[in-house]
Amino acid sequence: MKPRLLLLDGHSLAYRAFFALPAENFTTSTGQHTNAVYGFASMLMNLIRDERPTHIAVAFDVSRKTFRSEKFPEYKATRSATPDEFKSQSAFLYQLVDAFGIKRFELAGFEADDILATISTAAKTEGFEVLICTGDRDSFQLVDGDVTVLYPKKGVTELARMTPAAVTEKYGLTPAQYPDFAALRGDPSDNLPSVPGVGEKTATKWIQEYGSLGELLAKADKLAGKVGESLRASIESVKTNRELTQLLHDVPIDFKVANLLWEGPHETDISKLFDHLEIRTLKERLKAIGVSAKDAPVKSATVTTISVLQISSSDLEKLIAEESLPITIAASYAGNQILEYSVQLSSGKTLHIQSNEMGKWFLDPKIKKITHGAKPLVRDFGMQGLIFDTELAAYLVNPGTRSLELSDLTQRYLGFATDSQGGTTAETLFDESNFEPRSASWIADLATVLEKDMKDRELLNLFNEMEIPVLNLLAQIEALGIAVDVKKLKELETLLRNDVERETAAAHKAAGKEFNVASPKQLQAVLFEDLGLPKTKKIKTGYTTDADSLDWLFTKTAHPVLQSLLRIREAGKLKTTIEGLLTATGKDERIHTTFQQTVAATGRLSSTDPNLQNIPVRTEEGRKIRDCFIAQFPFVDLMTADYSQIEMRIMAHLSKDAKLLEAFHSGEDLHSTVASEVFGVPRSEVDAEMRRKIKAMSYGLAYGLSSFGLAQQLDLSPTDASELMARYFERFGGIQIYLKSVVVEARAKGYTETIMGRRRYLPDLNQDNRQRREIAERMALNSPIQGSAADIIKIAMLNVGKAIAKSGVKSRLLLQVHDELICEIAPGEAEIIEKLVRTEMGSAYPLSAPLEVNVGFGKTWDSAAH
Repeated sequence: MKPRLLLLDGHSLAYRAFFALPAENFTTSTGQHTNAVYGFASMLMNLIRDERPTHIAVAFDVSRKTFRSEKFPEYKATRSATPDEFKSQSAFLYQLVDAFGIKRFELAGFEADDILATISTAAKTEGFEVLICTGDRDSFQLVDGDVTVLYPKKGVTELARMTPAAVTEKYGLTPAQYPDFAALRGDPSDNLPSVPGVGEKTATKWIQEYGSLGELLAKADKLAGKVGESLRASIESVKTNRELTQLLHDVPIDFKVANLLWEGPHETDISKLFDHLEIRTLKERLKAIGVSAKDAPVKSATVTTISVLQISSSDLEKLIAEESLPITIAASYAGNQILEYSVQLSSGKTLHIQSNEMGKWFLDPKIKKITHGAKPLVRDFGMQGLIFDTELAAYLVNPGTRSLELSDLTQRYLGFATDSQGGTTAETLFDESNFEPRSASWIADLATVLEKDMKDRELLNLFNEMEIPVLNLLAQIEALGIAVDVKKLKELETLLRNDVERETAAAHKAAGKEFNVASPKQLQAVLFEDLGLPKTKKIKTGYTTDADSLDWLFTKTAHPVLQSLLRIREAGKLKTTIEGLLTATGKDERIHTTFQQTVAATGRLSSTDPNLQNIPVRTEEGRKIRDCFIAQFPFVDLMTADYSQIEMRIMAHLSKDAKLLEAFHSGEDLHSTVASEVFGVPRSEVDAEMRRKIKAMSYGLAYGLSSFGLAQQLDLSPTDASELMARYFERFGGIQIYLKSVVVEARAKGYTETIMGRRRYLPDLNQDNRQRREIAERMALNSPIQGSAADIIKIAMLNVGKAIAKSGVKSRLLLQVHDELICEIAPGEAEIIEKLVRTEMGSAYPLSAPLEVNVGFGKTWDSAAH
């Protein structure tokens, strides 16, 4: 058997990995991006595992300045600059190759593919089989009976095996003819021009007919039509293309093929590197290439190693009774029916059940269960005994992760992509038409990895004591829903429709013509051309006509057309909200919203289908919508409960500012008390405008507001806003010290923490890009306070839910919206529920500025406001 040499284009493959893997999923706690390193390492290990090379080498580019760019300055000139996030990984890529015990080569003035071509040529003469892994198609010219190119088709997970037959099948040409074809086709990525009007089909036809580019150009005068004219006009550029496309086989590098023998990675070096880059899961895959890492590996759920057994639901029931716990579940469901499911037992057996019968074990809280995206199983099918949800765990580990789909998590944590190897995608993994039984095994392995990760980050208590119980409670209140007065909602919808029609007519009258009020183009013509109003912000299509811009224009001009347009926007927005509510109302005349527990990076809950947080709180129209939410018979009232100034209380607690704490303990109005200090006047002389400014300032600081943002919010000059902020910090210095320390600490650690230890990773704090860095700084200021408020309301929810269940009352918790709890009150239970809720919410967390709870009752959500 021939020795096998694996050659890799390091720069090309790492660059593909960089763009294929989302950066937010591959960033260390200190902000170092690792997606290029991770993707390259993953591909390298897969190649070693699958191809079993005896010899390996990697070539890197030194710079874009090569002999090609000297001959043709336009060569690759249109490529954008290499992102800083990629550059920061270059040194680690070199360390990775060295740690794997692989020889690497680079030489100024030459490209990596020229180096690979040189080594490949030498290896062939010495009797080697050669595999070249590169993302550059020019390497197809090297393919022959001894050389195969492995070309990435999709991201970093799927490779096309380009043999002579494969090249011919794809292009209709031999590998030796490929450079001639490429010279005609051109290459936009290298800034090599094509022959105008000549596509791949024509290029292939010509090379097939004439045999080579040289023969074609020699007979170019005989080509008829426009394509012939085009080729004759492009002969010089085609010749240049052909010269640049040709790879060199004699790059002056010092090497012997025999010295490229691969003897395995240096275990200690690679383990340290993976630990430093916080991509420890890759260590577990070293076993696949015959080397053990220092940590005991998690069983890898690679697609090719999972054996799935078909079994009946009754036999499963018997097996579960004999097995130790927990068990892992993956289920396909549609509506309120389970279609099929798979489980992995603690013994490692993976079983597939093509039945909708789940059995008693599913409802038994004593049988502990692991799954991914558990809430629908709990809410719709009554699953009990949940101890681990991999979706929730992955969110807690990295709340900024863009995707928590199982297929994405298996790639990140287990090292394989289910969409390429398992025949599934993130969207169809649990879909009834494409259920993947092996997913139960993947979930089990993910749970093992994520549990260790949470333990390392000190998040296990938060996960077990807060997030899993909150998931179960949310499933319960989603199933309950909240009642609405459908008739009143429809009447309100009609009223808003009439408002839109009336204001549209008024806008037409004010403009002196009819126009489409929803068309930005027509709006621009009316406002800036017909009426000659001041120009707003310049955009590609003219000038912006968004709500903020119209509001600014109205403030500046008071033109009646703007007043009508703003009213149309507001009424239309509310009408859309009502339409969503009506669509979401079930046959029980209750709305069952879906709470999102894994979306907001701060830990706050949100809701969708419908979004109840979208309903305005302070506007008259918003209150009319809230008035449509009612207590449904036999319940008599709704009760609302929320915290008074919770963000400011948390600010006082975290900053330990003596004056702010004193203001809370005084029992006086907080904002008037703070204004008195800042403006240096007695509290009795603080007017409404002073109070408004200080309230905006206080809450703005809690949300990371800058002096520029404060100036915009209060309509002050930047100088006045800065002076106001300076006076504020002069009197409340502890707040300023706290806010500065938060950013400094977060930059050093890479994350912020809430009072309960919830983390938010902010890698952009160390960004060179000023705009991204300042956004991250505002997040660092905002996250501990907002996240702590989220923690406290979750604790309060859980405590209220437990207390209601324990007390034996019929009243029930229905919703949590904007940190407000809403309960449905049974006859005669108002007093006991109010006392219970005040007690549980008030004792949720021992802040230095004690929590204060506001409670209100009413027949509707609006009338229960306080």
